[in-house]
Amino acid sequence: MSDFNIDAHLCNADNSCLVVIDIQTRLTSAMPIKVLARLKRNINILLQGASRLSIPVLATEQYPKGLGPTEPEIVELFPDDTLKFEKTCFSCTGAEQFLQKLEETGRKQVIIVGIEAHVCVLQTAIQLIAEGYQVFVVADCICSRHRENYEASLKRMSQAGVVICNAESVLFEWIRDAKHDHFKELSKLVL
Repeated sequence: MSDFNIDAHLCNADNSCLVVIDIQTRLTSAMPIKVLARLKRNINILLQGASRLSIPVLATEQYPKGLGPTEPEIVELFPDDTLKFEKTCFSCTGAEQFLQKLEETGRKQVIIVGIEAHVCVLQTAIQLIAEGYQVFVVADCICSRHRENYEASLKRMSQAGVVICNAESVLFEWIRDAKHDHFKELSKLVL
């Protein structure tokens, strides 16, 4: 019998929370158009999945006075009980009460989406690893203004123990079986 722990490698809906980092209007306006469209489409999928599966969502805004509010089309998809945090520090873990509220979810898997990959996403992911969380960064739900920064951030996070994945994998790991009550509804999001 193997000592391999599948739950250390697959997202589990009962142990996951989704963290949406800084999808703000001033930041999104600086992103390449095709990259931003991919990011929004895939975050949409995960937010709908999180809502249907009762997965907690935590969302941050980096200095909203200067960088603007979260994109309205993203806010529309937030579940009603989404926890929101303003911050000036780059890692979400430094936002007031973020770690406390995350701990209160009782969940140890953190699924991260947002911008920018090489700043706030990277620092949050590495800090959460240090705090004892299992961190999944969704590669097709993060971006940077420059591709080389995005690619370097994926390498650094992977070297730090972050699991790099994609939105469709996360969604199907959350439901695990075509017999799941929400399979038909959620699978339509990716077809």
